[in-house]
Amino acid sequence: MKKIERNHKEKEDMLHLVGWILFVLCAIFFIASSLKNQDTLTFIGSVLFLISCLVFIIPLVRRINNSENEKTKSYNTATVADAKSRAAE
Repeated sequence: MKKIERNHKEKEDMLHLVGWILFVLCAIFFIASSLKNQDTLTFIGSVLFLISCLVFIIPLVRRINNSENEKTKSYNTATVADAKSRAAE
């Protein structure tokens, strides 16, 4: 059951990451538009929006990386345990 919950959480984290990346793309287009129209206020707001998006992405990426590291550790532990049991036979 825990494996199913963890798999669901990983998929949810990836969807959140995709959403934040789309927000970053929007911020970039807002910045481009503000530069084209020489709109200082929109430029400042767009840069702040971009920075805010990046602030939210950082912990999400760390959590995804930690999840991947845990998967690798559990796989390596299982592989070593299998090898030891085979060697004992």
